[in-house]
Amino acid sequence: MNLDYLKVFYVAANNKSFSQTAKDLHISQSAVSIQIKQLEEQWECQLIERTTKKMALTPAGEILYKQVKNLFSIINETTNELKELKGMVHGDLKAGASLTIGEHVLPFVLAKFNQLYPLVKIHFSIYNSGQIIEKLKNQEIYVGFIESMLSYPAIKQVPFAEDELIVIAPPNQSFTEKDYVSIHELLELPFIIREKGSGTRQVMEDILRRNQVDPANLKIILELEHTEAIKSAVEAGLGISILSKSAVKKELELKTLRRLKIEEFRLLRNFYMVYDEEALPLTGKKLIELMSGLYVPSHEKSAKDHYGISNGLKTSSNLIDF
Repeated sequence: MNLDYLKVFYVAANNKSFSQTAKDLHISQSAVSIQIKQLEEQWECQLIERTTKKMALTPAGEILYKQVKNLFSIINETTNELKELKGMVHGDLKAGASLTIGEHVLPFVLAKFNQLYPLVKIHFSIYNSGQIIEKLKNQEIYVGFIESMLSYPAIKQVPFAEDELIVIAPPNQSFTEKDYVSIHELLELPFIIREKGSGTRQVMEDILRRNQVDPANLKIILELEHTEAIKSAVEAGLGISILSKSAVKKELELKTLRRLKIEEFRLLRNFYMVYDEEALPLTGKKLIELMSGLYVPSHEKSAKDHYGISNGLKTSSNLIDF
């Protein structure tokens, strides 16, 4: 039995696409077809039904998929136990995060992880939430970090920190001289917003709806894909925006941006770490342990005391303050 062939079959079954499997595994599409064909010849049964538009598992393929998933889980668990027995954490850590978390939260955590486990080689990339789930399913990454929960029950989704979205405005008080705005006033101001599909925009719109505010009533003048572009546009006086407090900490300190507080409510959300428990290697487990230590109740020891991280969570509120 060839484990490499089984991995190709497993990834193809998840992707439901030979071409995507070839891209994910960095092999040719013909190699994917050949390896699955060899498995079919070995067991003398068809595993995948192929059509011009889609592929699907046969009953035999469903059985093999279930057993291969169990097999990889056993191999992964055995590898973890043997590494822990030797008292060493080494190998690769593959992680992915959404833009806000990846740029403003994870670098501090990964720096601490590197101090704790210097033998681990860290691979870290920025993806959108959908890409993170797909890469977890195909075991291209071990742990992902997203800004809102998704409907994937097979993937573990655990909150690790609470974040606050805040209204930012130009420093020159061109739109309002007050430090507070009402919802009615907010709807009258020119608004710069992240593109549709972004985690920050989705969470912002969800919170506004829960507070009886229709996001469609915002006076949107500009949509941008990157946080840095939004900050520059607000600094230039084009309008106001709502971003993660962690993403504008430096600008608020330098007073190139200023914060407007909403009178009626605060915009709070959780950040989530996501992973497949059955396919999690030891390096991934250690990263999750570190992140779990950062998310502590206010009556317990602060993250700074526990891990020595100066840019940690506020002891009083669990709001992330990177």
